Amino acid sequence: MRKLLILVIIFCSFQKIQSQEVYLQTGKNFTNYDYKSNSSNTSVLQAGTGDFYEIGYVMTLKNEKLKYAFGLNLNEYNAIAGNTVSSYSWNTQYLGVQNSFSVSLVKKRGFEASANGGFGISTLIYGKQVINGEYFDLSSQKEFSGFWITNKLGISASYNIDNDIYLSLGYAYSKSFNLSNNTDEKLSFNNNQIQFGVHFTFK
Repeated sequence: MRKLLILVIIFCSFQKIQSQEVYLQTGKNFTNYDYKSNSSNTSVLQAGTGDFYEIGYVMTLKNEKLKYAFGLNLNEYNAIAGNTVSSYSWNTQYLGVQNSFSVSLVKKRGFEASANGGFGISTLIYGKQVINGEYFDLSSQKEFSGFWITNKLGISASYNIDNDIYLSLGYAYSKSFNLSNNTDEKLSFNNNQIQFGVHFTFK
């Protein structure tokens, strides 16, 4: 992972930067937990909803259609399950960094549509499991704690509302894996994300 980050930095340093921007994003996560264990079959729980927040910096590279973004984000990955006897819920918050590249597909009269993809690294900062009203801390559970890597693909559209201000709407699908969990219990997050953003450009 460190080598990949170094390659990204080297790549960007050889590009002629055309313009730059800072952005703020928020929206909703719709998350499925994908659980695997040697002692049981794969279990996919019901999707839960949560919020996400991201602040970041974007560089437009030598090719004006290509952009690189680096952001700091907070994601809530939640899930629910239950039956006639018991109810369960999982509420988690992960703090991380996101790296992504986007390619402009359409750009006309202040409107721009783009496709994007990237990866991120995050770690658990808050986690609670609720079983029939009783709370349990997830920070000591190896399948939730440690370092996670997230692969993300998405699309977005933005519109210029002022000279240097854009509003955006986007969708992204991501899958997160735990890099540090070496137990038999494996957990991953499949997440659909709706994004709303405001972007401030400058030269």
